[in-house]
Amino acid sequence: MTKTTTSAPVLSPRALNRATLDRQLLLRRSGLSAKAAVGHLLGLQAQNVKPPYYALAARLDGFAPERLSELMADREVVRIVTMRSTIHTHTAEDCLTLRPLVQPARDRELINFRKGLQGVDLDRLTVLARELVETEPRTMKQLREALLAEWPDADPQALAIAARCKLPLVQVTPRGLWGRSGQVALTTAEHWLGRPTGPTRTEPTPTQPTRTEPAPTGPTPDATVLRYLAAFGPASVNDMQTWAGLTRLRDAFERLRPRLRIFRDENGVELFDLPEASRPAEGTPAPPRFLPEFDNLLLSHADRTRVVPKEYWGRSWQGNQAYCTFLVDGFLAGVWKLTQDALVVQPFDRLTKAQQKDVTAEGQRMLATLHPGTPYDIRFGTVVEK
Repeated sequence: MTKTTTSAPVLSPRALNRATLDRQLLLRRSGLSAKAAVGHLLGLQAQNVKPPYYALAARLDGFAPERLSELMADREVVRIVTMRSTIHTHTAEDCLTLRPLVQPARDRELINFRKGLQGVDLDRLTVLARELVETEPRTMKQLREALLAEWPDADPQALAIAARCKLPLVQVTPRGLWGRSGQVALTTAEHWLGRPTGPTRTEPTPTQPTRTEPAPTGPTPDATVLRYLAAFGPASVNDMQTWAGLTRLRDAFERLRPRLRIFRDENGVELFDLPEASRPAEGTPAPPRFLPEFDNLLLSHADRTRVVPKEYWGRSWQGNQAYCTFLVDGFLAGVWKLTQDALVVQPFDRLTKAQQKDVTAEGQRMLATLHPGTPYDIRFGTVVEK
């Protein structure tokens, strides 16, 4: 541990919690537009269609789902596989710049499918897959079948995954639109957006989440480090590597060290932050919030105790099934679901009457935002046991 680290101020879990909630627009609702919020947050987890809408409803004042849906229809935001090999909703600009940044992780992912890709020329596969999806959007099934005709001895699933890893494939609308249905059909980001992928230099400012300017060379993590800290900081190198699904980001942090403030957590882990970033007092009130499954708040740090109490670790999912969650006093407090006629809230521990009242009010607000006119009851279910 360096002298700088040992002398750095210590941030308690509650201090980290309040800072992270503030950056995540969850301490108080923001007046940002839907597009600006998606950009500030560096994308929204979007394994399913609805989570990005619930994520913004929890964060923005006056949000209406049609606003995000219109942005998607107008190709100002898109759905694409980026961080951690999962689908995210990104602004068009971030789609074109973040995807090249995480390409090394997508290349490493292919190692898991090398057995099914024996004899496959990946360069030729990339060219052929691009021709296929740019001629017309293709489903994964259609892409598998077309590529299998070229390599009949290969594993069909591995062929389709190879195309997804080698190319920036976006899901075309109507997939992802609020209140609409549509199967997943894919084309390249460049074709859908009408411009090439490439790097940008983006730096946060006190009054605007991001400012984007052309960068001189290839993809650099430095600009993204600054944006990550603006949305998720204070954070360690391992925290950002967990968020991005990348390794070897230490050099970027070291280059930026003179521009950053250094803290440490109670375990002595070095934390980096933007000098002018907000770090609210740990006693700052944190209202309840309803979050979708896989919200990035819960997935973007190596040490999640700033949001998830240790005793609740692993209780927001079962197997491959993730549950929608809610926060009380800024920390994970339970799960929720919508049934045919009710919002069912299932806490991990007993809530006080005051907490139940606040959670009910927040639930009513969420329902009025995303399901206006639908007569849902709000019910508190049995406490979820370990």
